[in-house]
Amino acid sequence: MKGQGRAATLFLLPNLIGFLIFTLGPVLVAAGMSLYRYQLATGTPSFIGLTNFVDLLGFAWVDGEWKASDPYFWQYLANTLFLMLNIPLSMMGSLLLAVLLNRDLPGRIFFRTLFFIPHLCSGIAIYMVWKMLLTFEPNVGIINAFLWNFYHMLGITGADAVALLPGWLIDGRWAKPALIIVFVWASVGGFNMILYLAGLQNISPELYEAADIDGANWWMKLRYITVPQLAPTSFFILVTSVIGGLQGGFEAAYIMTGGGPGGETTTISYYIYTQAYEQLEVGYAATISMVLFAMIFVATLINWRYSGKRLEAV
Repeated sequence: MKGQGRAATLFLLPNLIGFLIFTLGPVLVAAGMSLYRYQLATGTPSFIGLTNFVDLLGFAWVDGEWKASDPYFWQYLANTLFLMLNIPLSMMGSLLLAVLLNRDLPGRIFFRTLFFIPHLCSGIAIYMVWKMLLTFEPNVGIINAFLWNFYHMLGITGADAVALLPGWLIDGRWAKPALIIVFVWASVGGFNMILYLAGLQNISPELYEAADIDGANWWMKLRYITVPQLAPTSFFILVTSVIGGLQGGFEAAYIMTGGGPGGETTTISYYIYTQAYEQLEVGYAATISMVLFAMIFVATLINWRYSGKRLEAV
């Protein structure tokens, strides 16, 4: 047993070393830096304890109302949570795709590969393409060009047609929905679809045969057999998607909108970037990262706490 333990340790050691250097080490450094006021352009860090956390999360009673010490943080947190609305849409799309591609249809391997390809592409390339597609000017943006021609077919021209064109990336009303569309497109055929496909193949065919004998239609089998049997898979996808959503959104905001318009698409991860690399407030950026770390840690604990029960209940 001692020999087996040593062999296991040797196999695990490279991953452990990588974890210590590239994960635990940076987390500990960020935790330490969050206790300092450190402006790269001015000089050495000065210890301030929990002041950064108070400045970030605190509220003060001003002019008869509570006001946030850092209103931008709460705005960007709301943006992050709003953009996470893509998660249920992506999950529903992935499930429907998996159900369709699990059927014995000609060319299903080709279509599985086709839908998975966006997940293999670089996020930067995807966001650059979508930025061109969503450009407001109809002579550049393909989507608005289509709408422009459609309006002309209806007899709507000139300024009236321009007024009806969505300002996908330049209008605060459209920017976040536009990013949600991109996120759903990029993720609906990815690993979530693969996980659902694996889960579908583990469902006993006898359940569907019994449902056919009882006269159940496609919708009833999906609702009463497929969805309940895939509950553990759905729970795992939900938790991992929430973790990814909390720390995501940077690439899309940086490339497609620059965090605008008016901060409407700035996420927590983008806020960390601007504080560290634009404002050079390294200590404050570390504080934001630690708050984000705490959110992700809570989501991970929820996964550990309830995933086992979900598996036992199904």
